[in-house]
Amino acid sequence: MSQLTVGVFNDSFPPTIDGVANVTLNYAREIARLDGTPIVATPWYPKVSDQYPFEVVRYPSAYVSGRLGYRAGYPFDPRILYRLSKSNMDIIHTHCPFISTVLARTLRFQTSVPVVFTYHTKFDIDIDKVLALNPARNASIKFLLNNIHACDEVWTVSKGAGENLRSLGYTGDYCVMPNGTDFKRGKASESDIASLRRQYALPPELPVFLYVGRMMWYKGIRLTLDGLRILKSLGQDFCMFFIGGGIDLPEIKEYAREAGLEPNCIFTGPLYDREILRTYFSMADLFLFPSTYDTNGIVVNEAAACSCPSLLIAGSCAAERVKDKETGLVIEEDPAALASAILWGLENRDPLKKIGENASRSVYLHWGDAVKAAYERYGTIVEGFTPGKDLNYPAYIFFEEVQHIKEDFAQKKASLKHYYAKKRKGLRAIPFKRVLPRKLMAFPLKEVLRTLGWRK
Repeated sequence: MSQLTVGVFNDSFPPTIDGVANVTLNYAREIARLDGTPIVATPWYPKVSDQYPFEVVRYPSAYVSGRLGYRAGYPFDPRILYRLSKSNMDIIHTHCPFISTVLARTLRFQTSVPVVFTYHTKFDIDIDKVLALNPARNASIKFLLNNIHACDEVWTVSKGAGENLRSLGYTGDYCVMPNGTDFKRGKASESDIASLRRQYALPPELPVFLYVGRMMWYKGIRLTLDGLRILKSLGQDFCMFFIGGGIDLPEIKEYAREAGLEPNCIFTGPLYDREILRTYFSMADLFLFPSTYDTNGIVVNEAAACSCPSLLIAGSCAAERVKDKETGLVIEEDPAALASAILWGLENRDPLKKIGENASRSVYLHWGDAVKAAYERYGTIVEGFTPGKDLNYPAYIFFEEVQHIKEDFAQKKASLKHYYAKKRKGLRAIPFKRVLPRKLMAFPLKEVLRTLGWRK
């Protein structure tokens, strides 16, 4: 296998904790173990010291959104571009279609190296969270697609991720390259599991369920809580662990309390120690992950590593490699179905344990094997690469694209302002004005625009 210098680019990287940051870290680690040379490029964060067995290049950034919680990088810093262009990269692998891919395209213009992109996230959902009802939404997706189409090869982490990419308007080819896990196959030690149960005073016979991930409603957590409420109403006792953090955590805790599940639920917050997290997976009887948002579900792989069966939604990306009652439990997206599947598992403990063991053999994929396949593909791409894209992609081209977004935004904003002005005029013409509230008659346009995120 040839030795390659690989640029691994992403808009997030530890200490930021998310799924794609974890992917980026593991790609870099495994490339180094394959005797390749990874070079990570990611935005700068304050008070961060990178202690890794590979180079991490951080470029200037600014904190732009409390709702997103990320920093936006500036990909045209001359010192960073010079440093990266002189690193003799053979190929660039970008894991985010925004700033990371802009940086990759700029370097391809300077160095003529191929760019591979992996589609990890359903960005239409992420964009809707921030820009719902905002005219910048379509412009943002257009910018995303321009970046993806510009790459020399596109990968997705599952078939479902590819279908989602197609739904956004992507028309090129792609191949599926699944993610792995850094967990080794096998449960944590019996002593570690027993110690964890003692920590929470859990009786040996008490069923334990687990969720690991961001505490966001769109991850299927409401479905989990509604199903558990049904389970409890049937007289079944249990302990449910929620591991992770997120902006919806206070609402989720309150919903659990209102559902009468507070005595049954333990919210640990994020856990960063991988061995401790592995012990939680090993202790659980069932991993509840009814998410239709995730494109791959690395946590399902982590559960499989520990022989913990997963409960998943039929048709979801996370369930693609899982067969119902063979390597997992697959249900319709319904609380009653979730409760029924859990009851089946508790009444059939030995078959449920067998399902977990089967998952360990057929669902589990280690990062070493996943990145080895990717690394071999890198070599093929490099050998067959012919420069031909972005032959005119210096910084001014990027700013020209951004200007198009701004123009599109301004056009839609003007159109909506005209629409609301007509509505306001129509409201004032209503003969029974006095019946309507004063605030409605005023119809403050500034407040509407502020609600839509167009003014501060």
